[in-house]
Amino acid sequence: MKDGGEPDFLVLDYVTITRDPRTQLVVTSRCTPEAAGILETVGRFRDGGVHYLRQPHDMPVDQQRHYATAAAQALLLSGFSVYLDPSLNTLATPDGDRAAAHRYLDQLTEQASKATDDKQVAEILAEVAAPTEGLLSHLVQTLITTWATWSQRTEGALSKDDLAMRLMDTTSVLSRGGDEIRHIRNQAAAAKPAAQQPPAPPGPAASPPARGR
Repeated sequence: MKDGGEPDFLVLDYVTITRDPRTQLVVTSRCTPEAAGILETVGRFRDGGVHYLRQPHDMPVDQQRHYATAAAQALLLSGFSVYLDPSLNTLATPDGDRAAAHRYLDQLTEQASKATDDKQVAEILAEVAAPTEGLLSHLVQTLITTWATWSQRTEGALSKDDLAMRLMDTTSVLSRGGDEIRHIRNQAAAAKPAAQQPPAPPGPAASPPARGR
């Protein structure tokens, strides 16, 4: 296989559909006129230069994935060999990704309910609030991106601008909360386990009651 997980095919009519990491455009390798016609008609691809075709710059992400998947299916039905970037394949994602995310959260909740010591608590808090990979960090980044794009579209509308700023204020609170959770996590990780108390010595044996004469 080639770098990036792309398979090798010993055929000439081989089409790659992927996302350019620099521009985030969905692009495809230069191909035969027949394949290019399918890409243009079904996938909304346009001429992007000497070596590739591309989808429009302003196409929403969900439409990018929809048309890329449709083009790949049409090419396969026409006898072409196709590599479709898995992140563009609507037949494999996003429902599977969402279900996997929900399962992960359910598993984390179950771990939290069964935590028996500070170390296990620290492990759960690390999953939630790790600086770059934690759940809260990803949520904060998503909200920051939402605020940034939303605020650019307000065009001076005061009501929308107020809402966007409220979103940013709330996001800042979440970010500070992540800092506090990380501080708690560090303290939990450094805590020494509580010393077990030795069992109490057995009390004096009770004397049997005296029998009456």
